[in-house]
Amino acid sequence: MHIDAHVHVYPPEIEKNWKKIAETEPHFGTLCAGKAHKWGTVEAVVAQMEIDGLDQAWVMGVAFRDPGLCRLCNDYVMEALKKYPGKIRGLAVVNPLTRDFEKEIVRCREAGFIGVGELLPYGQVFDISDSRETWRLAAACQENGLFLLLHVAEPVGRDYPGKGGMGPREAAAFCENHPEVQVLFAHMGGGLWAYETMRCMKLVLENAWYDTAAAPFLFGPEVFRAAVAAGAGGKIIYGSDFPLLCADRYEKMFLASGLDEEALSRIRGGNALALLEKARSFSGLG
Repeated sequence: MHIDAHVHVYPPEIEKNWKKIAETEPHFGTLCAGKAHKWGTVEAVVAQMEIDGLDQAWVMGVAFRDPGLCRLCNDYVMEALKKYPGKIRGLAVVNPLTRDFEKEIVRCREAGFIGVGELLPYGQVFDISDSRETWRLAAACQENGLFLLLHVAEPVGRDYPGKGGMGPREAAAFCENHPEVQVLFAHMGGGLWAYETMRCMKLVLENAWYDTAAAPFLFGPEVFRAAVAAGAGGKIIYGSDFPLLCADRYEKMFLASGLDEEALSRIRGGNALALLEKARSFSGLG
């Protein structure tokens, strides 16, 4: 099965009113004003899936600070699940510092969502390394059998809109604080996978997974071979960051990486299925 595990969509109301929304959501405004920003709809995702030969897309809205805007995004994804059952799967966006966000996670899980994310620690102003700010989020994910997708970035290199300040150190702290949660770190975990080679970190990072979102902008194709050599080959999950990028850019990277077809098959979908199975097995849902 070929799965894209990192796909963004925007309700029409968000696209239409983004400048007004940006007045109270400055991080969102920065993202939308960036040169690389594109708007995406559910219909555009389905059309691109046909072009790319995808079996499934894991779709999410935007993680706002305002829980009302998060709910609006989740409602849009819920409608997509009803319209394209089995083809579209949903991730819920919430603000983990707001009251009763757990109820929104339960609502989304009952609607068939499979995960929570992509949460944006920098934009939503929370620290993933501080268990006082993350324990409720971790508990809600674990109890509902959902994995968590977090935005992290490489701590070196150029700056760009949306990069933020959460990197491998903070991501590793989250894993250590919450071993019960399966957590998918966006953008190759900002390089967190490299620390899988450290004996003292292997167990700490047992619940860490890494998606490929925006990798063509950040890395050369050798990153995938290096991650496999580091022992993380079973944890790399293909995610395009659509509408930012589509599959063709990633396929060029995959083919240039030198990995064999078995390893690439895991990245294209096998590892994503393993993540879902593990997230559910850690819950009380069976």
